[in-house]
Amino acid sequence: METARRTLEDLPLNSFHKLLTIRSGGGSFVDGYVLSIIGVVLVKASLALGFSDLWQGLIAASALIGIFCGGFVGGWLTDRFGRRRVFFVGPVIFIAFSVIQFWTNSPELLFACRLLMGVAVGIEYPVATALLVEFLPKSSRGPRLAAMTILWFAGAACAYIVGTLLLTYAGPEAWRLGLASSAVVGLILLLIRLGTPESPRWLLSKGRKAQADAVIAKVFGAQYSTADLPEQPEIKNASFWTLLASGYGTRLAFVVLFWTCSVIPVFAVYAFAPKVLAALSIPETWAAVGSVAITLLFVVGCVLATGLINRIGRRPMLIHSFLWSGLALLLLGVFAHGAPVLILVLFGAYALFIGGAQVLQLVYPNELFPTEIRAVGVGIGTSLSRVGAAAGTYLVPISLAHLGIGPTMYAAAAVTLVGLLAAVLLAPETRSLNLADAASLTKQPA
Repeated sequence: METARRTLEDLPLNSFHKLLTIRSGGGSFVDGYVLSIIGVVLVKASLALGFSDLWQGLIAASALIGIFCGGFVGGWLTDRFGRRRVFFVGPVIFIAFSVIQFWTNSPELLFACRLLMGVAVGIEYPVATALLVEFLPKSSRGPRLAAMTILWFAGAACAYIVGTLLLTYAGPEAWRLGLASSAVVGLILLLIRLGTPESPRWLLSKGRKAQADAVIAKVFGAQYSTADLPEQPEIKNASFWTLLASGYGTRLAFVVLFWTCSVIPVFAVYAFAPKVLAALSIPETWAAVGSVAITLLFVVGCVLATGLINRIGRRPMLIHSFLWSGLALLLLGVFAHGAPVLILVLFGAYALFIGGAQVLQLVYPNELFPTEIRAVGVGIGTSLSRVGAAAGTYLVPISLAHLGIGPTMYAAAAVTLVGLLAAVLLAPETRSLNLADAASLTKQPA
């Protein structure tokens, strides 16, 4: 029986892979920081500058609107002009508009800054994950892409810590320092990305074989070349319509559907945890502690899912994640006025079990599309899922006010059920496949 030829995806992790994980994952950390710092300082900024409730809502949602635009633009730019060039766009935008925020004196200016920073976040998703996945060994692909979600929560936690410390000790204008603080993490990200090479897979897809060989020789050793890459399907002139026409429409629908259903309740819970817990009759002191505990359990759930992703596979993880987290939300609706301990346990269970779907948001899209349209697929998934996230964030306080906590939890459970159905009907298994086979419409795991 003929033994399968070893490729670059069968090699062990080296120091370059580890550094690239930091370079790419740093974008997720900055994204979490940028998107969360506004929640810490917005109340103080609104009081200082007299923002109306309308403007507070628009500013809170502005980054999500920007992500919608940035995902589309970033995916196209990344597939058109290369991973390396676009890799530096996000950090530059983070730095520039974080600094401008320091001098903001109107809601319009702050909205514009947050919108453009959201565009940068949207760009980060397709470029950082595409560049990373195209270098990683097969066995490390799932865990290292999944770990980027953990880094997002780490960035969010850092924003809450830094923002709280500034508001406590830096005086009445501390909110300005909080907004500008993301320039520091953006600068660090820019510096650590210096020296990143272009993806040899992208170079090869553009017919630049000699350059691809040079990158591979530098990263893996002179004995390796593009001949050691798995064969990959070739799709010219990548675009949204090309993606659909080439047979990837069903995969795109799956990515958008499961990603959207996994982020709508999470964004709503994460943004309004104190308000939701208060509606569930949790005492104020418990609500503060409960919000922190729920945040930590989101991280724990992602960490556990990252450790299990290669053991149980992508498809089973997604199905179980939606099943058990949806059950927790359903029970929160049933016991909306139950004992505080029960409420916190159910909320914690939701945060823990949704971790599987969270980490797969960056794994599945990068595995299901070939090099020529990988970033386009990830970008579209990023953009369209954020429409749902923005809607959920906007509707939660309205639902709480007009429908009450029980129906709000039932609605969140229904969204999760749709995600479960998408997983059962459409989720493929890509754990045992190399990147080319995972992106193929015909290959199946052995």
